[in-house]
Amino acid sequence: MQMPFSDRYIPLTHHSRLGDEFYDAVRAATFPAHILRYRNDDVSPRIGLDTLGDAEWVRHFGYFDPLPGSLPQPLALRYHGHQFRAYNPDLGDGRGFLFAQLEDSVDRRVLDIGTKGSGTTPWSRGGDGRLTLKGGVREILASERLDAAGVRTSRTLSVVETGENLHRGDEPSPTRSCVLARLSHSHIRIGTFQRLVAHEDRASLTRLVEYVIETYYPDLASATDPAAALYDAATTRIAEMTAQWMAAGFVHGVLNTDNINITGESFDYGPWRFAPTFNPTFTAAYFDHSGLYAYGRQPEAMMWNVARLGECLLSLSTLENIQSIFDDFWERYERFLDISVLNRLGLKEISRKSSTSLRECLFSFMDESQIGFEFPFFDWYGGEQSQKRAVTGPRGDFYAQDSFSPLHDRIMRHEPAPGVDLSQPYFHNGIACVMSVETVEAIWQPIATADDWSRLHDALRQVASMKAAVQTHAPGDG
Repeated sequence: MQMPFSDRYIPLTHHSRLGDEFYDAVRAATFPAHILRYRNDDVSPRIGLDTLGDAEWVRHFGYFDPLPGSLPQPLALRYHGHQFRAYNPDLGDGRGFLFAQLEDSVDRRVLDIGTKGSGTTPWSRGGDGRLTLKGGVREILASERLDAAGVRTSRTLSVVETGENLHRGDEPSPTRSCVLARLSHSHIRIGTFQRLVAHEDRASLTRLVEYVIETYYPDLASATDPAAALYDAATTRIAEMTAQWMAAGFVHGVLNTDNINITGESFDYGPWRFAPTFNPTFTAAYFDHSGLYAYGRQPEAMMWNVARLGECLLSLSTLENIQSIFDDFWERYERFLDISVLNRLGLKEISRKSSTSLRECLFSFMDESQIGFEFPFFDWYGGEQSQKRAVTGPRGDFYAQDSFSPLHDRIMRHEPAPGVDLSQPYFHNGIACVMSVETVEAIWQPIATADDWSRLHDALRQVASMKAAVQTHAPGDG
């Protein structure tokens, strides 16, 4: 492979092996402009793209010239899905596609590059296939902030402004446009399986299970019941991701089965929000009138989605095997929630019982006090090591309340996790990295009015500082 690609660039074409039943070959839209607004220099070295110049970057992620050796043409994937629990057979990649597949040079896992806003496909359903620039900025902020908090998430790889004026009902129109590329471990979602079941295509369903195991779960290759083994692995990863959302105070907003991928990674950030305080009824989407996907109902929603995946795999396994895995979802979720809370507090585990007690006490205090969701994790990171910093800091009054005493006792019982380092710059000025809706709007306004990107760059530096400070002891998948 010649420059400008580095020797870490390893192109793949795995998805094309599935065949035409699973996708439609498409082309990207022709855009009037290509202005590079963001390239993720944190992840690009892992896939050998860090040596690309900006002009070369735009050729691949603005014009979508194929990456050498990877997919020769973009693929719009076909899938169905439950949207707010109503089945919709008219879905599929309507404003995005699978652009390329590469190998992660660090862990050797397969990574898919998907797009958003890249133009119409056979599945656009009358839409324009475009993405607003504000939507692209929001995807950057969501994915980077979640990654910093230890949540398994897709990563925004690139945002290129495209020079079109878009009309959207939920934004002042016309508004600027962009095309986004995201990096994740799989472009396949629960809805991919649902479509094949709806078509009664057992042969393609079998092929899909084989492909997913071979490509994303190779350690399951020798399983005697491949469908159950895949269900078990996916259920575990989805339970863990859900727990990570809850520990981060994150509300996805649209937990439809076409938005849940088979490797258990959060992606597709539309009406997301971080809860300002602990509030189980807090919702992200203005159109979620019933609160179906409210913060406190996300575990239930994900359990429902896992059940739909189980239904898809019944014909390839047994009811007993699938049911036993499904019945274990909640226990797995709660276990991961305890671990996620400990990780966010930078504390070692004493026992499972102690971890559960700490988590329940923490959420009870946060609910009663209505202290900002992020602040206890920031103020008490490392436990006893942060006591002076916490009680003398700007939220000391919260920690002087009698209601904090039970939580204080539990925090003090735990030693700091290995690698906790309070000398990190993130802890120096007492300002936690909070990505509230007000923060996002404050970042967007100077971009919209003066093409001033400085606040976005400042915010991303703070997110990077947070990640460096809190992931030394518990690195995620990235």
